[in-house]
Amino acid sequence: MKFNVLIVDDEKNIRQGLGKALEMDGHNIFLAEDGQEALDIIHEEEVDLVIADLRMPRLSGEELLRRVVDQWPTIPVIILTGHGTIETAVQAMRDGAYDFLTKPVNLDRLSLLVRRALSSRELVMQHRQMQEELDKQRRFTNIIGKSSAMHRIFDVVRQVAPTKASVLITGESGVGKELVADALHNLSDRKDKPFIKVHCAALSESLLESELFGHEKGAFTGAVARKRGRFELSHMGSIFLDEIGEISQSVQIKILRVLQDKKFERVGGEETLEVDTRIISATNKDLKAEIEKGTFREDLFYRLNVVNIDIPPLRERKEDIPLLVSAFIKEFAQENNKPVEAIDHKARALMYNYSWPGNVRELRNSIESAVVMCKGTVITPDDLPPSIAQDSESNDIRISVGSTLAEAEREMIRSTLNAHNGNKSRTAEVLGIGRKTLHRKIADYHLDDGRRAPAAAGEASAADDGAANDTAAAGDAEG
Repeated sequence: MKFNVLIVDDEKNIRQGLGKALEMDGHNIFLAEDGQEALDIIHEEEVDLVIADLRMPRLSGEELLRRVVDQWPTIPVIILTGHGTIETAVQAMRDGAYDFLTKPVNLDRLSLLVRRALSSRELVMQHRQMQEELDKQRRFTNIIGKSSAMHRIFDVVRQVAPTKASVLITGESGVGKELVADALHNLSDRKDKPFIKVHCAALSESLLESELFGHEKGAFTGAVARKRGRFELSHMGSIFLDEIGEISQSVQIKILRVLQDKKFERVGGEETLEVDTRIISATNKDLKAEIEKGTFREDLFYRLNVVNIDIPPLRERKEDIPLLVSAFIKEFAQENNKPVEAIDHKARALMYNYSWPGNVRELRNSIESAVVMCKGTVITPDDLPPSIAQDSESNDIRISVGSTLAEAEREMIRSTLNAHNGNKSRTAEVLGIGRKTLHRKIADYHLDDGRRAPAAAGEASAADDGAANDTAAAGDAEG
C-alpha cells in the first residue's frame, strides 16, 4: 500500500529533493515549510510518517515533535539535523522521535529508515484495528472470531438464547465450548439467575450423582448433612453439563427424567423435587457413535440435542487467529506488566502455518509464553514456543541463491497461496499486505489462472486453487 509521508523543512531544495526520492519508493508525499503548516496538514490528511527538520521558523521541529507525540502518538517522527545539533537530536529521541538523520541526508539510509518506521506504524495500526474489532466482539460475552463459521455460531446463539430449548455444544477440546455456553445464558432472560457449571468427567459416578441431585443426611458414608444438588441450585437459571458423554447410564436416566418431567429426588431421599432449569451440555465425543456402542442413551441424546452448535477446530478457521492473538497479547501484557503491543509478520506466519491440535486453549497458552519471553514491544519468532516453529518447518520456502527479488517474491506468494488452498484473504494476512496489493501481484506474476499457482521446477502440478472459496474476512482492509 502507499503510505502518506510528510516532509517538513524550511529549505525548499531539501524538502523537494527528499520528496522526489521517497516518491520514487512509492509513497504519497506532503511538503511543509514549517511546523505550523505541518500541523495543518496532519489535521486534514491521514499522515503515516513525519520527517522534520529541527530548526524552522514559526514552529520548530522540537515543538512539532511534542505536538505529534501528544496528539498522534502512533505517527513516527524522524528528525533531520545538522552535525552541530546532534545532541539536540538525541534529546528529541528521548522525547519520542523514532530516529534522526544528519544532513546532508544519505538517501539509501533515509529509504531504509522510512521502511522501518512505516513497518512499525503498520504493526501498531493493525493492532489498533484488532482492538477495535475485539471491543465489538466483547459485547458477545468474550467469544472472539470473524470467520464465517463463527458468525454462523453468533447468529445461532442470538436466536436460541432467549428460548428454553436444550442446547448441545460439540467440538474438539479447547475450541471454546464453555464460552458459547456462557453466551447462551448471558443473552437469555435467565441471565440474572444462577448459572451452574458441572465438569462431568472430573467426578466418579457416585460423586456426580450426588453433585447433580444432592443427597439426604445419612444417604451414604460421609453424608453428615443434607446437600442441595446442582440442578436444585440452578432453579430458574441454567446448568452447563460439560463432557456429558462421560456420564454413566444410571445418571443418564436421572437426567432424562429432569428433561422430560422436570422432577428428581435427592440421593437417599423420598421427596420429589421440581426444577425449572435450562440445560446446556457439551462434549468432544461423537454421541451418535456412543449410541451405537451402547454407552449413551439415544432418548437422552435427542432431548439434549434440540439445538446443536458445532464449533470447528482452529485449524479450520485460521482467519480468527489475528483477533485471538491480539486479545491474548493485551490480556497477558497487562497481567505481566509487559510493554508488548503486537506480533511481527514472520511470527504471525508461523502461527498461521501451525496446526493447533490444542485449538484456542493452546493458542492462548502460546501467546502467554511469548509475551513473557518477549524482550521488546513486538513478538518475534524467537519468542514463540519451539513446537510452533518445528511444526511449521515443512512449510519453509526454498529460494535459490542468485534468484532476483521478483522471483523470490513470486515464490513466496505462490507457496503461501498453495499453503492456504488459494484463499487470498488468509494469504494477504500471512504476508502482511492488503488484498488489493496481493491481487495486483498475483496478476503481475501470472499466478491467477483459475488453478492453484503453477508449481516450481521439480514439484507436482497443483490442483484447483479453490478461488470460489476465497471469501473476504470481515474487516479485511488494504494494508
